[in-house]
Amino acid sequence: MGWTYRRLAPLDEVPTANVQWLAGYRHPRNAGRPGLMPAVLEAFTRPRPLIEGAEAAGNPIEVLPVVFHALWHGKLTTPLDVPLHERVLVGRGPSGSNADKGGTG
Repeated sequence: MGWTYRRLAPLDEVPTANVQWLAGYRHPRNAGRPGLMPAVLEAFTRPRPLIEGAEAAGNPIEVLPVVFHALWHGKLTTPLDVPLHERVLVGRGPSGSNADKGGTG
């Protein structure tokens, strides 16, 4: 068949854990109630700590799943090579432009 394969080195623990965590929020149910995604994206127009942006958008209990959903879908961005925590900087991603109306991507 002519197939080839490569054996890759194991992924680093931190990026792997971050991607696994965010993958848990990929489902559309985590996009939040109508109007919440635009509020979340607005809260992170300028990069700011995760918890500050979540609090600016509303109750963190309701908002954090939406933030993680937006991170998974590229509407928000954060470095994945550092552990996700409340003070990690989060900002708008390439698919979180002003033209975005808050869909689930």
